[in-house]
Amino acid sequence: MSGDPLILALPSKGRLKEQAEAWLADSGFNLQTAGGARGYRASIDRLPQVQVQLLSASDIAAALDCGEAHLGVTGEDLLRERGEGVDGRVLLLRALGFGRADVVVAAPKSWIDVDIMADVEEVAAAYLARTGRRLRVATKYTVLTRAFFAAHGVADYRIVESSGATEGAPAAGAAELIVDITTTGATLAANNLKVLSDGTILKSQAQLAAGLKAGWTRAQVETVRGFLRAVEARARAKTLATVAWEDQHGDSRGLLTPIGALFETAEDLAASGLGPTTAARPDYVFQADCPAADALEKALSLLD
Repeated sequence: MSGDPLILALPSKGRLKEQAEAWLADSGFNLQTAGGARGYRASIDRLPQVQVQLLSASDIAAALDCGEAHLGVTGEDLLRERGEGVDGRVLLLRALGFGRADVVVAAPKSWIDVDIMADVEEVAAAYLARTGRRLRVATKYTVLTRAFFAAHGVADYRIVESSGATEGAPAAGAAELIVDITTTGATLAANNLKVLSDGTILKSQAQLAAGLKAGWTRAQVETVRGFLRAVEARARAKTLATVAWEDQHGDSRGLLTPIGALFETAEDLAASGLGPTTAARPDYVFQADCPAADALEKALSLLD
């Protein structure tokens, strides 16, 4: 490996690990783990200049934030929880479509008069006046919670940091409300909790992100550009089909069309006397530009 390696941090365990590896493989980048399934170093054959580190999702967010990793795959919720100014330290390059989870405010179902954050403000003020104590909100997302509650004018509360199963805090008497992640809402419902109608703080999913403080070289930026171009080409190909035919001179002609418009395109060609036509799904559809890489270069130039 010549030059400084580009550090790519990937999830080390769980469903997010499996999904990240599947996404890389589908894009043409197979991950090979050193030391077997429990190893914490890996490599990618097509990217010999990249050093892969396998970390927890929260450690990846921290590594991107402080510049210990150039690229990483982790949840947007964990990145946003890094605090004020994170957008100046971490750049979201691409939403990956997996690892989806909403960060939400949930209240007991028995609170029939509490449906929106304005109701929480009223209940919190009344609770303080009646008991002399502030409403307790159990959460692991202290930064997101404080910002969201402040934006909705809710001040009479205090955060109870949760290290275990947050959804069980109200039933255990440890808190009145919670802020937690949910995918289907089933766990919240099983604990007799409901999501407030305007209580979605963040619709999170896995993101490919760049750590802007990582000390980038020109070669590393170009490596990322090539990687992103391939990733985007694979994603673009999934939305398109290639339609081909021969003209009157026997020369091959073709065009790309959205999958949803494939039949209409074939009909239009037939109406123009062109055909027979064939349709195929491309593996990759490359474009000359790469907006995500351009955004990275611009963000890094602003830090110089």
